[in-house]
Amino acid sequence: MSEPIIRLRGVTKTFGSGPAAFQALKGVDLDIARGDFVAVMGPSGSGKSTTMNILGCLDVPTSGEFLFKNVHVERLDRDQRALLRRRYLGFVFQGFNLLARTNALENVELPLLYRGEDKASRHDAGMAALDKVGLADWWNHSPAELSGGQQQRVAIARAIVTNPDVLLADEPTGNLDSQRSIEIMELLTDLNRKAGITVVMVTHEPDMAEFARNIIHFKDGLVERTDVKEQA
Repeated sequence: MSEPIIRLRGVTKTFGSGPAAFQALKGVDLDIARGDFVAVMGPSGSGKSTTMNILGCLDVPTSGEFLFKNVHVERLDRDQRALLRRRYLGFVFQGFNLLARTNALENVELPLLYRGEDKASRHDAGMAALDKVGLADWWNHSPAELSGGQQQRVAIARAIVTNPDVLLADEPTGNLDSQRSIEIMELLTDLNRKAGITVVMVTHEPDMAEFARNIIHFKDGLVERTDVKEQA
């Protein structure tokens, strides 16, 4: 593994103030190497979702340092964080979050549309992303015409169409049966190993976490331990 692409030092996050204040993170230290595949686990309220929101530039720490590619993200303003998110991060969610009235290709092209890319460029990049997830022949199908596993593949294609450095996956197999879950995990593993995308995945399923190289366990707002599954 190379140098950390993500580094957290003493990160805290407090919601509310006064007697009602709740400290979700209590001083998290975390390194994620470029090209790693990390599973994040922990019980409800352990801080894993809050940490993922910070890593995705959707929230900011109350205190501490968050470095992404050696840039202090906690010092960026809202617009700068949005730019970082669009350029370097891809997101996959449990619920797929596809637009029902558009086909697979149009769903995949959406991040490029937000970036202002022209129609021809969006089409070529979208088809290439669908091809990577094995759905090039399904480009004109709506989400309702696709299985759950296929919908998640479209969602992954949408996440990688911008060639992100980091893919953040929040329970990506939570709505899938066992066979489809394994297919999605094999796809994420392939993208990690062949395309070099750093994958950070929250999961509550130990068998899905086994696909990762490292498993980070959260408890009570802190990293409890890291299990190294595979040395690179």
